Amino acid sequence: MPFKRLLPLLAVLVPAVAQAQGLSGNLVLYTSQPNTDAQQTIDAFKAKNPGVNVTFVRDGTPKILAKLSAEFEAGQPRADVLLIADSVTMEGLKKEGRLLAHEKADVSAYPAGTHDSQKFWFATKLITTGIAYNTKASFKPTSWQDLTRPEVKGQLVMPSPLTSGAALIHAATLTGTMEGGWKYYEALKDNDAVAGGGNGDVLKQVAGGQKLYGVIVDYMPIREKAKGAPVEFVFPKEGVSAVSEPVAILKSAKNPDAARAFVDFLLSKEGQELALKQGYIAAHPAVALPEGYPAREQIKVMSFDAAKALADETRNKAAFADIFGQ
Repeated sequence: MPFKRLLPLLAVLVPAVAQAQGLSGNLVLYTSQPNTDAQQTIDAFKAKNPGVNVTFVRDGTPKILAKLSAEFEAGQPRADVLLIADSVTMEGLKKEGRLLAHEKADVSAYPAGTHDSQKFWFATKLITTGIAYNTKASFKPTSWQDLTRPEVKGQLVMPSPLTSGAALIHAATLTGTMEGGWKYYEALKDNDAVAGGGNGDVLKQVAGGQKLYGVIVDYMPIREKAKGAPVEFVFPKEGVSAVSEPVAILKSAKNPDAARAFVDFLLSKEGQELALKQGYIAAHPAVALPEGYPAREQIKVMSFDAAKALADETRNKAAFADIFGQ
């Protein structure tokens, strides 16, 4: 058959073969990532998997969880993949039997303890909580204990563990690590610290000068400083708490193959370098840190047990509410 006559046939067969060899179908992502980050992540994944149509729902982790719970109750869960703020939420879903293990996920490049040992969820980033201060503040804190000093009295704002997942993990980490446990939060309250809202609220108050000091996730003040905001961020000498923005596949996923590929992409060096480009600390130990951060080895992350934090969640919220009257 002459080559010219083969061309129409090839035009049909080549895409069909490529489609058969690759992934296809719909993939639904539920995420707490900012919209821009979520779209960048999806675009990068689709560049490698053009046959997959990805849609996403974006909201805060508590609202994502509430949406999921309603869908579970109705017997109609829509999401294939979750990419949310914290491992405590993932531990809860794992305990309920809602997650699908990705046993073949390659985590050989990551230190032990980075991901769930049974491969139900995987860390994608390291988002730490430290101290921000307005540059007009005369006192420059270097430790968590500094926030209980007279110079900070009435000038500290922090997100509430009752509304912020990162703040709840921060409270569980500090009270489980620092001497005295919840007495530290009692000292903050005695120093007229204010708790309420989320990390964005803290940033507005510190950058705007309404408060001079704030407990906040790292990337917000570091990004704003780069834009000219009068803020500095401190990694306290005792160490920092961290959330890992884990990814997981739902057991009810309608496209588990595409879901596994999405997880594999996020864990790959390319996926982790995308996290760096977005301004985050990548979970992969070989990926550099964004501009404005110290070297990876200079950041001390306090120990944290997600399963224990899940078991203690109600108790920790009650302890905080009792201290701060919320």
